[in-house]
Amino acid sequence: MASPTFNPHHGHNPPPPSGPVTAPLNFFNPPADGSPPFNHVDTPPAHLPQRNFTDTPHPVPLTDIRGSESAFTLDHDAFAAVTVLPSPDSTPVDFTSESSILQSYYPTVESLLLTHIPGSTRVILFDHTIRRTSPSAPRAPVQRVHIDQTAQSALQRVRRHLPADEADALLRGRYRIVNVWRPLNKNPVESFPLAFASSATLQDEDVVPVEHRYNSGYTGQTAAIKYNAGQKWYYWSGMTENERILLECFDSEAAKEGSVVKGGRVAHTAFEDPRTRADAEGRESIEVRALVFGP
Repeated sequence: MASPTFNPHHGHNPPPPSGPVTAPLNFFNPPADGSPPFNHVDTPPAHLPQRNFTDTPHPVPLTDIRGSESAFTLDHDAFAAVTVLPSPDSTPVDFTSESSILQSYYPTVESLLLTHIPGSTRVILFDHTIRRTSPSAPRAPVQRVHIDQTAQSALQRVRRHLPADEADALLRGRYRIVNVWRPLNKNPVESFPLAFASSATLQDEDVVPVEHRYNSGYTGQTAAIKYNAGQKWYYWSGMTENERILLECFDSEAAKEGSVVKGGRVAHTAFEDPRTRADAEGRESIEVRALVFGP
């Protein structure tokens, strides 16, 4: 008789969907007029659309990493799964309060990155986004395959958040942008789980830079992703509030000749699991974006 497997959701009824599944993911469909793609973060100017490109859904097989979390690394896949043991003396975080997030949650994110990214010496957290599956929520789960930053926008971020001489020195070493994603639900995530593709399976021609325009006048870059059957996609079933996905959006080491880093950029998206119950609790999550320096 096979020995029973560990189930982190024992006692929850019914358990969230798990195991392999095929689900539609939305990939890049270029602007019809051939112009460079753009996306407005805020309400766009009156004469412009929110974005000038569309999506094309493709059914994609997804592998559940539950039970094999340690098989994936930032250097090879550009994502890593981390479980955090809650500390009894830690300050509770009120995720409806901006000051509580900055004062109580940010330090734990910084510590987590310094612990789990070998050789890292400095972390600068530069923004965060809370997403809720609710019509009234300012931000909902993004159901479009994308990468948060490109090489150009990573460089911009370093120069934006540091004095020029300090930025110059840090840019001579290894620098990355890593997004720390976690659910806020008290129960394991069922609706709109996060899917992510191994960076080792993402080709340069799959990645399309997109102007990311803010009403403040700042323009960064994200990347849209073309469908390619060679991409290998994963998700982490029933994520709990003690679990974190590290999503590496950029790694300067990946561009070096002979580097062991396989791309250093993780395509990801929320997706609709066809097995999700109609009355499943809406997903809530927070992602914190960080510049990570060293070694």
